[in-house]
Amino acid sequence: METEARRKPERLVSLDALRGFDMFWITGGTSFVGKFCLWTGIPILATVESQFHHTEWNGFTFLDLIFPLFMFMVGTSLPFAMSRRIEQGANKKKLFLHVLRRAATIVFLGLLANGILNFDFENLRYAGVLQRIGLGYLFASCIVLLFGLRGQIISFATILLGYWAIMMWVPVPGIGAGILTPEGNFASYIDRQFLPGSFCCFDLGDNEGLLSTLPAICSSLLGVFAGHWLRSENHSKTKRGVGLLIAGIASLIIALVWNPFFPINKLLWSSSYVLFAGGWSLLLLGSFYLVIDVWGCKKWAFPFVVIGMNALTIYIGQELIDFHHTSEFFFEGIAGFMGGFGPVFLAFAVVLLKWLFLYFLYCKKIFLKA
Repeated sequence: METEARRKPERLVSLDALRGFDMFWITGGTSFVGKFCLWTGIPILATVESQFHHTEWNGFTFLDLIFPLFMFMVGTSLPFAMSRRIEQGANKKKLFLHVLRRAATIVFLGLLANGILNFDFENLRYAGVLQRIGLGYLFASCIVLLFGLRGQIISFATILLGYWAIMMWVPVPGIGAGILTPEGNFASYIDRQFLPGSFCCFDLGDNEGLLSTLPAICSSLLGVFAGHWLRSENHSKTKRGVGLLIAGIASLIIALVWNPFFPINKLLWSSSYVLFAGGWSLLLLGSFYLVIDVWGCKKWAFPFVVIGMNALTIYIGQELIDFHHTSEFFFEGIAGFMGGFGPVFLAFAVVLLKWLFLYFLYCKKIFLKA
């Protein structure tokens, strides 16, 4: 008879749903909801639409949460997979090789999405979303492999404080130290010196550049802590969910206190940004966990679960399949009769086509894993 320790742990539906909620906005949700808000002409909804644009420099919008939320969830999964295997006596060298292979695959997929097969290496963007996810996963996994919970917390604090110290105290030649402007900050200087190819989002550095990858690791480590808490059997499920909410509020408060000294800034992935985005991530995970896994209200989340179980598939797939052209081919004629609502309908059709594609894979039990 299979022992309790070796039974496959119950899958967290809330984690799949939250991952799908996150990917919904990446796969066209921001365009659809944003266009709908503007179409209504309701002033308060116009304010909502403004949240679907990244901040130009300092500050935070809803769209600035999407990427760190995904990295947070990458970390949340680690204790359920890696920590469990370590506790069962798995060979750490084999685990590391598995992590390395998986991280390399994610980084390569990122380079593939950036056009590496065009062989224009001079203008290729080497940094990117999947590259950061792969590196964040690699280093967060190594920290989990090497250290217990106490060491993981020390690593988290050391990286955040170390990044703050570097950005504030190490001078940029000809500019000085602690100048957190696009041209004056140390992270952008490192990108200009050592990162080849083209940059994204501002000309003087890359928003997913070299040095700013360090605090991004902490976005995943914060998820690791959440995963450890959810695995804990010392508290009821309700207390685990409430604990996440309390931790989220605490993280937001610390971020806001730090903000005047090290501003919340996505492009620099500042330490305060890690904690602010992490606070919202904890609040969302706690809410999803309580509603779905504790109170059992699951049906509403099914559309998100379908997306969340094939997140990598749709991220890569929308780069390879022209869903926008397909939507126009099938629905442009109908949209033409809708007047001003036509663009909203077409944006919805794009999201619907992507979801139906994922639903087909879900029904066939086809899930792309790195």
